[in-house]
Amino acid sequence: MKAGDLLIVGREASVQFMRPIRFRVIRQLDWITYDGWIWLDGYQLDDRGDAVARRSVFVMKAGLRSAPAPVALGQPGRKKAPNRRVTA
Repeated sequence: MKAGDLLIVGREASVQFMRPIRFRVIRQLDWITYDGWIWLDGYQLDDRGDAVARRSVFVMKAGLRSAPAPVALGQPGRKKAPNRRVTA
């Protein structure tokens, strides 16, 4: 895992995740663990992709899934003027 990776952390990764969460990796910690398990430091994300909590999670690497990037909704800004015909 590398910084910026978006993951789905669910029951396949650890039984503590009854409901899957979206997780953005800050780093993989170098702590000694059981074979196939890792500690990740990162942020739990909401449906819009905004960080809602910083977390360190202990998970099975094989159970992690890549998450699709959040869909950006319309950007606020100036609206396009209606197309008007000029008649003489």
